[in-house]
Amino acid sequence: MSGAVQDRLPGNQPLLQVDRLRIEIPNRRGTLLAVDDVSFHINEGEVLGVVGESGAGKSLTGSAIIGLLEPPCHIAGGQIHLAGRRIDNLSYEQMRRIRGREIGMVFQDPLTSLNPLYTVGRQLTETILTHTDLGEKAARARAIELLQEVGIPAAAERIDQYPHQFSGGMRQRVVIALALCINPRLIIADEPTTALDVSIQAQIIAVLKKLCREHGAAVMLVTHDMGVIAETADRVAVMYAGRIVEVGPVADVVLRAQHPYTAGLMGSIPLVGHDVEALTQIDGAMPRLNAIPAGCAFNPRCPRAFERCRRERPELQPVGATQAACWLYDEEQARPARGSGTHG
Repeated sequence: MSGAVQDRLPGNQPLLQVDRLRIEIPNRRGTLLAVDDVSFHINEGEVLGVVGESGAGKSLTGSAIIGLLEPPCHIAGGQIHLAGRRIDNLSYEQMRRIRGREIGMVFQDPLTSLNPLYTVGRQLTETILTHTDLGEKAARARAIELLQEVGIPAAAERIDQYPHQFSGGMRQRVVIALALCINPRLIIADEPTTALDVSIQAQIIAVLKKLCREHGAAVMLVTHDMGVIAETADRVAVMYAGRIVEVGPVADVVLRAQHPYTAGLMGSIPLVGHDVEALTQIDGAMPRLNAIPAGCAFNPRCPRAFERCRRERPELQPVGATQAACWLYDEEQARPARGSGTHG
């Protein structure tokens, strides 16, 4: 059964539903498949972490949801629904209105989201004025309130400063305030802490968690940092070579990873209070888009791979509290293997 069906919570329509998303990149030698048959959901007030190495397809997935794929990248299949409404087939102008009113964005580099020629106050108030019925005075008051919410000290004075007058961490807080201006139902946060030092990262994570709780917004948190996911997310989807290989509650994925790739990722992270002689290392590298192997894309790097892994591509299937795309858990293959030691 496909992940698209299994991932939907029974009797509870998700805020965001992505079904079998496929993203292609045409080039002179043919067409590259960058995101392959990806399905997941996010509920209201939930943080879904999407993690994987560079090139896994996680940022492209986020860009597809907000309608900002850069040509020649394009959606070649699947559907995206926001609050029950399909949005992947909307015109640019229709999608622009949804980005303004229902989806907020927080990117890795705050300077790409902020205009250096305008004060942060002007940028906040203009966004509020565009998308609400508030007057100018009320919009400014709301902007100050938002800056206070995200932890900008002396917000009433700093509102008239320019982006370059803020530190990197403070600029990222301003970007979060900008994303929250219109009370979005969904926030796409793409590597929001990568450019920041560890102590500032922790502060930004705390701000995101607090605002999700208070505003009830759903968050798709895209990152390569499993530590950030463990601190922030409710559930996590692990991507590899354009596909989701495991998805489930964050504690289960972190502590009881089922897919060999996820287990390798978890084993490479030092845990406070746990003495280990050596951290796990995943040999090899993620395949290039023009060299993805047949079967499970992870099979050349997998210490538990067997013949079927090299021939057939596994779908997500329930394994305990999570779902994993791995033939180790297929009943037909697993029964004889347990007795023979084929893949253990």
